[in-house]
Amino acid sequence: MSDAANRPPHFKQPLLTTPFHSRTRACSTVDQFVAWAGYTTVDVYTTVEQEYFAIRNACSVYDLTPMVKYRITGKDAENYLNRLVTRDVRRVKPGRVAYSVWCNDDGHLIDDGTIFRLETGEFLLCTAARQLDWLLDSAIGFDVAVEEVTESIAALSLQGPTSCAVLKALGLRGVERLRPFDIGRFVLGGADMTVSRTGFTGDLGYELWMTPADAVSVWDRLMIAGASSGIRPIGSQALDMARIEAGFIMPNIDFVPAEASVRIGRGRSPFELGLEWLVDLKKGHFNGRRALVAEQKRGAARRLVGLDIDGNKPALKALLYADKSCRREIGAISSALWSPTCKRNIALGLVDAPYFETGRQVWAEIYLCRELEWERRVARGVVVEKPFYAPARRKVTPAWDR
Repeated sequence: MSDAANRPPHFKQPLLTTPFHSRTRACSTVDQFVAWAGYTTVDVYTTVEQEYFAIRNACSVYDLTPMVKYRITGKDAENYLNRLVTRDVRRVKPGRVAYSVWCNDDGHLIDDGTIFRLETGEFLLCTAARQLDWLLDSAIGFDVAVEEVTESIAALSLQGPTSCAVLKALGLRGVERLRPFDIGRFVLGGADMTVSRTGFTGDLGYELWMTPADAVSVWDRLMIAGASSGIRPIGSQALDMARIEAGFIMPNIDFVPAEASVRIGRGRSPFELGLEWLVDLKKGHFNGRRALVAEQKRGAARRLVGLDIDGNKPALKALLYADKSCRREIGAISSALWSPTCKRNIALGLVDAPYFETGRQVWAEIYLCRELEWERRVARGVVVEKPFYAPARRKVTPAWDR
């Protein structure tokens, strides 16, 4: 546990700092930070554009330490997780990672996250927000221990086409043989480090997991090893651009977690969020199964889809309509940007049936503020397949060096 985590919060600085803070603070030139899960993290280091292109053209480093982590152990650990989440955890072998979601009894998403199967009866569940109450309530009747270990694990996300080359230069022999969602264990300068081929950019990338005591040393070694490969620390804004291109969803942006929503009808099911591939209705009972079986029979009333919007003005928070007259509202856009790599105006939006079918035409009502003057635009959009950006290198094994 870091010294910062041991100190009680002060009213002038209530947020914790990560073990990498001395390095991330020194790299920040615009002093732009945001709160994440009780920690202060960098939103932008220099410019969003420079950081974004590091993800797509070179190598980027993101401080992942605030990601909330739970160690789940015990003889019933597998059965517990299989009861909790919608996918079949029994198919996840030791040394592998699986993306998953969990729901309440209404079949509405509480949160999403990654499940690391470290050993036969040991798992690490990582999620963006704290879920300990729900996890402990769900553990009743199971011989399982659930412990939050966020402060005892430091983590970095290393993403981009040269990320494997940087790790090889760092001395991690054999790292190129990790398949997507594999877990590898390495020793760096006498310190143990776990590396998973995972990430939130839809590109070639890895996540590095270590003790807080080794964090600064790993950061420094990484920067030296990646100097010739264009390595650059990135903040949350650049990462958000990459995850939209990859078609990944974010809680409180693309959906409201079920236990946080206060209005009836605001919860979203995996089917509505385009995550039906994560739902295994044949594995046996799990939280929300009855509701999801009923929804599958009647069909989803709405769906989060990818949209290609005319023009180059991002349609963030735009309302969607069935025709250009904007008389019949059929949905809204939750995430949007002009993609520098795809050269497309892309968006993620929740659209009512039957307009969410691929190829359907919709209309977006976009409002632009220019020098304190608002302009209204109505732009045509088409429902398209996700992801918007999916380079071959993200799946190739052995991983490429470029």
